[in-house]
Amino acid sequence: MALDYKEIGRRIAQRRRDLKLKQITVSERAGISDKYLSNIERAISIPSTEVVMRLAAALDTTPDTFLVGTAPDPANQEWRVVAQRLRPMTPRQLELTAHFIDWVIREEV
Repeated sequence: MALDYKEIGRRIAQRRRDLKLKQITVSERAGISDKYLSNIERAISIPSTEVVMRLAAALDTTPDTFLVGTAPDPANQEWRVVAQRLRPMTPRQLELTAHFIDWVIREEV
């Protein structure tokens, strides 16, 4: 499955607007520059998995919301707990977390 970075950028921008947040606020929360966020939203820059995870945490959602357009069930708030725990992580911690998630998916535990 090929990723549509234009659609990913549109979803990120839409989520940000839905929350009535400015790019500078989201970029600070995600630890990226506002110019980089603008470039992601316009599909000029391609975000890494780590940046997608950081943006999801900054926008209180999950990465799949941006990657495939699925949103978590509002009745199930477990994803919010995970997003909150991702927010203060360093880039290295987020990278390790992404690898762990990939492992869990592959193992189907």
